[in-house]
Amino acid sequence: MSLFVVEHKHAAESCPAGHPEMGPMLLKHISPANAATFGVKVQAEAVIDGAHIFYLIVEADDEEKVKKFMAPFSQAGSVEISPASYCEQVVQRKLC
Repeated sequence: MSLFVVEHKHAAESCPAGHPEMGPMLLKHISPANAATFGVKVQAEAVIDGAHIFYLIVEADDEEKVKKFMAPFSQAGSVEISPASYCEQVVQRKLC
């Protein structure tokens, strides 16, 4: 599986966290069981406090699976998917 870092940004006005339906749907969507249905494994997730920026570190066979998994987030704001590597891999190949 390949590693990806995903960044999602949205406006404060459209923040799903405080929405009575969207917040719980967000948590369900990023759950391990649901992510697996997309062929995605969530390694880590974090939100930058007060900035409305959400990061995910995920594994998937290809970027297309990550795009499909992130489709609901695209409706609320931007989604940027970047191929990534584990630190050990970078050191072994001697190149970021």
